[in-house]
Amino acid sequence: MPSPHPHTSKAAPAPESCVKRLLLIDDHPIMRHGLAQLIRSEEGLDVCAEAGNARDGLIAVGEHQPDLVVIDLTLPDKNGLELLKDIQAMYPGTLCLVLSMHDEAMYGERALRAGARGYIMKEAAADHLITAARKVLSGGIYVSDAMASRMLEQVTGQRQKAAASAIETLTDRELEVLGMIGQGVATKLIAEKLSISARTVEAHRAHIKDKLAITDGAALVRYAVQWIEQRDRL
Repeated sequence: MPSPHPHTSKAAPAPESCVKRLLLIDDHPIMRHGLAQLIRSEEGLDVCAEAGNARDGLIAVGEHQPDLVVIDLTLPDKNGLELLKDIQAMYPGTLCLVLSMHDEAMYGERALRAGARGYIMKEAAADHLITAARKVLSGGIYVSDAMASRMLEQVTGQRQKAAASAIETLTDRELEVLGMIGQGVATKLIAEKLSISARTVEAHRAHIKDKLAITDGAALVRYAVQWIEQRDRL
């Protein structure tokens, strides 16, 4: 006769299987430390690895296969937009969230086109990072209300093309070259950093001048310096 209380093998709780693992890619150790503390204080979230540059970050994605990668756009060895594209090319479908000091009006849509599922300004990290991470992990896209409104206006055709600033017409690579020009990086060094030829850099410079209606090199440098100062002003 079977026992009225048959022994059943009770599955041990496995909270680890429910924990979402995040990889942080940011070149500032203090920022990474703060983000890691914030994330680990939340139930169901953990930081599986950290990286201080794009190269190590790409390797870490392959080694740890995180549920979400949090990426800064400004990295010492490669632009964060290019890293996003690399991650999606090598590890398709990897969820990425950009956390950057740069204005989302300029970089938000570029980041989404490059493969990110969300964009958040660093100044809003303390208040919104966890919300953004959970939304992306649940299959959504996270952007600020202001950016969502701009994107909706574009989709519905309410935002006139003419209203877009000339700099928005630059490609990601042209924007990267413009940034280096503004930092005083010489053409030869730009070519080395981007692994392209000096002739290609010159072609990018020509396209930038054409799109921005700038006629000479000195004016381009002045424009680039002013743009860098404005972009990096927190």
